[in-house]
Amino acid sequence: MHPIRRHLLAAASASLLLPPLLSSCAQPRPRDVYSPIVGQDGKDAMWVPTPDAVVERMLDMAEVKRGDRVVDLGSGDGTIVIAAARRGARARGIEYDANLVALSRRNARQAGVQADFVQGDIFQSDFSDADVVTLYLMPEMNERLLPTLLDMKPGTRVASHQFGIGHWPPDRTDEVAGRFAHLWIVPAKVGGTWTARVDGEPPLQVELRQNFQKLEGDALVAGERFELALPRLRGPAIRFDVRGGPAGTMRFEGTADNGGRINGTVLTAGAHPRPFTATRA
Repeated sequence: MHPIRRHLLAAASASLLLPPLLSSCAQPRPRDVYSPIVGQDGKDAMWVPTPDAVVERMLDMAEVKRGDRVVDLGSGDGTIVIAAARRGARARGIEYDANLVALSRRNARQAGVQADFVQGDIFQSDFSDADVVTLYLMPEMNERLLPTLLDMKPGTRVASHQFGIGHWPPDRTDEVAGRFAHLWIVPAKVGGTWTARVDGEPPLQVELRQNFQKLEGDALVAGERFELALPRLRGPAIRFDVRGGPAGTMRFEGTADNGGRINGTVLTAGAHPRPFTATRA
């Protein structure tokens, strides 16, 4: 073959190969997208997602609404946080696995919601500002969190998928598609001896005995002790009846804080409501 013809054929072959080579250089292969595996090991527990129906029931039970601060502990792929954000909540997830945090952020962007995901240890994180706390953790982890949860502001709602929180009885449990959703309302710390002052009445000594949200006690009226009737504690809201004494049955309804103070009103038969204040010794 003539040298010039051989040169032209080589050049033509190169021109056919060059566009695909340039194309492959201009379009790098996409990186693999991280996808968690159900049952994969984590720091303290394996990852298992919460079904959507259970997520929605948990948020319904906790009455999540616009503006609520919702924190999901061990937030995994971000499902609960994203669902709360769709309701207008200021939602935050705390997750130890950095890959899951990155996945959650991507899922939130794809869902078109504003949500915050933090990489961290739930046992070292501060979530005391939350109005609602959600969980899907192993029972022993829930139990470790119990003191922290009980120290949160009275009225904080806590919702858990499947598992309880130590010996703290839930305020409500629903079954959803074979799974359980539990709700707790953080109670005010009201145990102890109180002095209640009512306009027009001598000071009244009340002894309150508390076991989580369960309440009982008695009152000292004119030197005689009477067991409290119909005691109730839900978050910061407290109510009990004192029966006996010249005033007859007195119904106390008020709001308690963790600082040793209760404010509210007293109702007696045939009288207008009167304010009362109680302080703990």
